[in-house]
Amino acid sequence: MNIFAWKFEELSVVLLQVVVERESEEERREEKENDEKKGDAEEEEEEEEVDDGEVDQEREVHEKEELDLEKGKLEAVVDETKALERIEDQRDHFHVSMLQRLNPTNPLRIVINGGTRVTTPSPSHSSRFQPPPPPPPPPRSTPTPQQSVTTLNSRKFTNKIFLLLFMVHMVVAVALVCFLIFKGIQGLIEASNPAKKKEERVLKFFLPQVEVASLLSITLAFAWQKALQKWPQIMVYFIIWCTFFMSLSSGILLICFQKPATDGVGVCFIAFAIGNGLYACWVSPRIGFCFKVLLKSLEPVSKFPDLNQPAYWMLGSGFLWMSLWILAVVGALNFYFPPLIIIALFLSLAWTTEVMRNVVNITVSRVIALYYLRGMQSNTQFCFQRALTRNLGSACLGSLFVPAIEALRIVARGLNLLEGEDEFMFSCAHCCLRVMESIFRYGNGWAYVQIAAYGKGFVNASQDTWALFERKEMVPIVDSDMTSAVCFLTGVCSGSICVIVVAAWTYSVHQPFTASISLLAFLVGYLMTRIAMALPHACVSCYYVCYAENPENRLFDKTIKDRLELIKSGRDVLVPTPRVPRRFTR
Repeated sequence: MNIFAWKFEELSVVLLQVVVERESEEERREEKENDEKKGDAEEEEEEEEVDDGEVDQEREVHEKEELDLEKGKLEAVVDETKALERIEDQRDHFHVSMLQRLNPTNPLRIVINGGTRVTTPSPSHSSRFQPPPPPPPPPRSTPTPQQSVTTLNSRKFTNKIFLLLFMVHMVVAVALVCFLIFKGIQGLIEASNPAKKKEERVLKFFLPQVEVASLLSITLAFAWQKALQKWPQIMVYFIIWCTFFMSLSSGILLICFQKPATDGVGVCFIAFAIGNGLYACWVSPRIGFCFKVLLKSLEPVSKFPDLNQPAYWMLGSGFLWMSLWILAVVGALNFYFPPLIIIALFLSLAWTTEVMRNVVNITVSRVIALYYLRGMQSNTQFCFQRALTRNLGSACLGSLFVPAIEALRIVARGLNLLEGEDEFMFSCAHCCLRVMESIFRYGNGWAYVQIAAYGKGFVNASQDTWALFERKEMVPIVDSDMTSAVCFLTGVCSGSICVIVVAAWTYSVHQPFTASISLLAFLVGYLMTRIAMALPHACVSCYYVCYAENPENRLFDKTIKDRLELIKSGRDVLVPTPRVPRRFTR
């Protein structure tokens, strides 16, 4: 191989020398002719025809000699290259990649008489230097269709109409709260105002209890969250049964006050406690799978130390807004139609706190989803800013409809539980349940994962997520998931604890406010706790949705896969919906 390369280079050098000699001879001849023309111009005119003929003859003879010389050299080189080719044919270790370095396909240009001639390789020579065709690519397995990487950085705002509606609502709410605070201060300053004493009593016996309930609920929220991350198996049982005992205790306490208003609120708490106890007995077979999913889905939280910061910001903002809201309630007593204004303020507060919870949900969902889908460790602050801007419209829309859809779905399932063969009033139970199942496809809490990851609208994200579950046959698992119920019961438990503390305090200082402040303390405790519990809820949602997108991801274990296999084989049947026995329906 080295001999062939060396001979090829020698051929190139010889050809280049021929070109250089030809050019130097032409330059010398032209200089000689110019000198002769300058020295004897008249003789050249007389002997022009003779000289031209002689010069042409000499030039032709000289060119023929040079061409013969070049042809002889080229023939010798070609013979030598052919001999080398025969030698190379006998070599088994000939490598085409070595010949490619010589670049034989590029022609060597030889300049003769001011023209350009290109040496073309022979067919055999070109065939030897032609690289072999590339091997066919190996067959690739078709991966699961996923969103492209570019869609993970969607810059569009989702659900702009509801974003605009929420912003208008916030402007009106802030203006109304400021106006009512002004009216409250005005009522306290004016000595002749008949509502002055009532406002003073509210400030003295109403405001401190609500502030204490807010602080207590924030403390309980983070206590629940930390305990659930550290001891998921124990905390699932503890939350379910602690909610039962706390709601039952708060109901009994309110009934013991022997006031009509407190008796009504107490009966509601006791009824909820009974339903909670029945639910705890019903879902006992599913608790083992629930804490396994919780344990696995909360593993990535340790990789993001600042993942709780959005919850801190939202709880701080919620506490400040709650304090201003209480002052606005005090001012509403000095304005027209106080009950209607207080109801409007409560609806505004519920929507605002639900949006805060879903902002935390979307922030955590984006951080965890990008970790599962792309192995990225995202900036929590950047995800929080994105949730407050581009995805805020979807959070507003989901906060407005998802609680109502889930509540109506629970009611439809309750009617289905009471269905009997001879009961006319429950004959439409199946119809109601199917209607709610159809609506649930267009609006569910699983949509927040794809909203956070891909920037989809709320309705599209709900449809795509549920269709993904259907394709992977995961609907029975996600439909029976207990995480949302556990987070809901955590809020109820915190609210019940706030009721016990605040009701006992208020009854001892000002009994007329006991029922109203008990209800308000429960709502404050529930709403503030749900904001903090958005973190574990979002982690579990990401675990299910991201598993459905790519079950072969190394970050997932076989928890869901084994559960699906058990369900398909009939060895692990989900808890069926209980029916009323036939003897009780006649």
